[in-house]
Amino acid sequence: MTTGVRPTAVDFGLFGPGSTAWLLHREPGLLIGGLRALMVQALHPLAIAAVEQHSDYRNDVWGRFNRTSNYVVTTVFGNTEEARAVGRRVRAIHRPIHGIDRVTGLPYAADDPVLLLWIHTTLVESFVLSYQRFVRPLGQAQRDRYVAEMVRQAELVGLRPEDVPDSWAANFRFIESQRAMLQRTQTAMEALDTVLHPPLPVHRRPGWWALGQCAISLLPDHAVEMYGLRRNSAAEAGLRPLVGASARLSARLLPPHPVMLEAQRRVLAAGERF
Repeated sequence: MTTGVRPTAVDFGLFGPGSTAWLLHREPGLLIGGLRALMVQALHPLAIAAVEQHSDYRNDVWGRFNRTSNYVVTTVFGNTEEARAVGRRVRAIHRPIHGIDRVTGLPYAADDPVLLLWIHTTLVESFVLSYQRFVRPLGQAQRDRYVAEMVRQAELVGLRPEDVPDSWAANFRFIESQRAMLQRTQTAMEALDTVLHPPLPVHRRPGWWALGQCAISLLPDHAVEMYGLRRNSAAEAGLRPLVGASARLSARLLPPHPVMLEAQRRVLAAGERF
């Protein structure tokens, strides 16, 4: 039972009990949002050039996936210093990454505020859309609150808070402002293939196929057209309740991330509800 008073010694990190960020990110179904975000992000030639030219993501699919997942979980559920530490690590990785995109001929830098905003806003949008589709609906006020809360996460990678959208509508406007830059490049197609067909044992491929179809169902129409994908309405209708049920089962049976376990411990110690 919530006491309404939090001991000042308890560090809940950037968000904490009662935040919309905690509400969303404790759901395993947000994995689909992460896949959707990667698909959208890859259509920006400068963003995908930075990844393609400065990483070996196709040969380290699960390493990159695990690092990204750990970043999200730690910044959302970790204490303040843990969140700041992963932010410093990301900024240090970004700092030397720059070059020329071979498709557009334009220069890029991983710490360019526009590219950082592209990654941030598409990820925020994708998490909201996956929660709404596969967990439960969100009202306008909840969407706005989540976007506003995630400004704190954006600051960790070096963005100024006044430059980061703090409402659902503003988040959408920034994404739309980048539409003219988006292209179906060979690198984007390779990234899409990596997302949809990562190295997996045969028995796990059907489950990943289902996640991929769910992620495709959340893509905007222009992204579906640019990739040359087809929505499978029959599969979407059948997978939606199945994925929702699987996510709920996973939440009960699979051990939470260590950072989430520690967050739960802090919450219980403070007499609050996780």
